[in-house]
Amino acid sequence: MTTLYILAVILIFGLAFRFYGKFLENTYKVKDGEPVPSKEKCDGVDYVPTNKLVLLGHHFSSIAGAGPIVGPIIAGFAFGWVPAILWIVFGSIFIGGLHDFSSLIISIRHGGRSIAEVAKKYINKSTYKIFLVFIWLALMYVVAVFLDLSADTFAKEPAVAQVSVLYIFIAILFGISLYRLKFKLGPSTVLALIIILAGIVYSLSNPFLALSKQSWIWVLIVYAFLASILPVWFLLQPRDYLSSYFLYFTVIIGLVGLIFGKNQISYPAFISFNSKSIGPLIPFMFITIACGAISGFHSLVASGTTSKQVDNAKNARFATYGGMLLEGLVAAIALSTVMILAKGQTGANPQQIYSQGIGKFCSIIGINPRAGQILGYLAISAFILTTVDTATRIARYIFQELFEIKESLNSRILATVISLILPILLLNMKLKDFSGNIVPVWKVVWPIFGTTNQLLAALVLLVIYVWVKRENFKHSLAIILPMLFMLFMTLTALAYTLVIKMTNGQYDVITITALILFGLAIFVVIESVSAVRKKEV
Repeated sequence: MTTLYILAVILIFGLAFRFYGKFLENTYKVKDGEPVPSKEKCDGVDYVPTNKLVLLGHHFSSIAGAGPIVGPIIAGFAFGWVPAILWIVFGSIFIGGLHDFSSLIISIRHGGRSIAEVAKKYINKSTYKIFLVFIWLALMYVVAVFLDLSADTFAKEPAVAQVSVLYIFIAILFGISLYRLKFKLGPSTVLALIIILAGIVYSLSNPFLALSKQSWIWVLIVYAFLASILPVWFLLQPRDYLSSYFLYFTVIIGLVGLIFGKNQISYPAFISFNSKSIGPLIPFMFITIACGAISGFHSLVASGTTSKQVDNAKNARFATYGGMLLEGLVAAIALSTVMILAKGQTGANPQQIYSQGIGKFCSIIGINPRAGQILGYLAISAFILTTVDTATRIARYIFQELFEIKESLNSRILATVISLILPILLLNMKLKDFSGNIVPVWKVVWPIFGTTNQLLAALVLLVIYVWVKRENFKHSLAIILPMLFMLFMTLTALAYTLVIKMTNGQYDVITITALILFGLAIFVVIESVSAVRKKEV
């Protein structure tokens, strides 16, 4: 049964890339040989013409963190797997792929500028500032959610914590060997992976690094702080590079397990239109699954780094539309770990569900299920830490840009500390779900994180629509319909959250933030409509 499921997803995504991706390419009149920032501004640092295969690897690794794993599992567990896979497939094709590809093209056509800077040009400076605030708030929720999830896993699985700590030290040595000792990439990678594998084998039989969840939260906050202020080559870049091998491993294991494992789908296809912990399917299904269908964070990557490396505009579809579909595939694999488990067998959090599934897939190729489960925990923990350190660093950039703070060690420290205040507050609060029950931070924050992220995506689509109208491109309906859909879902989710919380007297930091987001979103919509009307007049 799972064989047909995953082959159907692969086939549909392949057809979408070939036909709908090509349709978008023709809509924007993308031409071979048109000017690209990587060549016009080539500096060997940020602007570097890059082979399309390497570019895809960079873009995919940047966007595919823990989001396409955690979101689908939460939504599948709450609503059933059929609504989740429908949103993953059609969202990736018609909304996420459009969003990512358009963000890259609009950045290429504006010298590699960020989507926020494009908003400043086509709308006004106020909208540009609001975009920066949106991005910063979204990143704060990312850090809070994934710190909580990671600390929970480390407290429950000491072996995973040990290997993750080893991973960080190996990454530091790896970075030093490459950038200071000038060792070759290939041999250094092989040696690092061998040491990590040895650490996994040792930790499975000798787990000793046992700390409480709260202790791990503070350890990980310190890690996020250091990852933000240290040189990128020293920790962040080598750790993220080595983490990508876990991503490739789990994708391959997932595909092998689903195609050849003869797994039966045991979990219900549909649960309910309303989840007690999340809320109603409409709109919360469409914000719970953010990465894996559409994510505002992708526009930051597409217009922030990828646009500065595209060596040919014709490769934009391959990197971004193709990258979005690959992430959709990761989300489909993550959802399958819910599908193959009976309802009563699911774990208490997404890491447990995902790791149980990976353990089952590993047994198909002769790996002990318990060892496979630990590998699953390690994979998702690697993704989570990648998301945490990258999000903290980008938040520091955004804060410095927002207040026009000059770059220095002191400014990096200040911006990072301020950016970590909201996550620290959230991680030390007793938060309640819609039923009034005290639950882990990630369960409460995930919907508002998803709302913020998806609202950013909706606003990016709004900017893209303004650009399309200004440039007189055809087929603007293909943009305005996804944009209106995302605006409706995100604003409805925010309104629902506000009504429930205020009715229950929960005037906490989440309620205040939701009010701010709602007001800012309405402001951006009004300003964007005004910009379109000026063009039409």
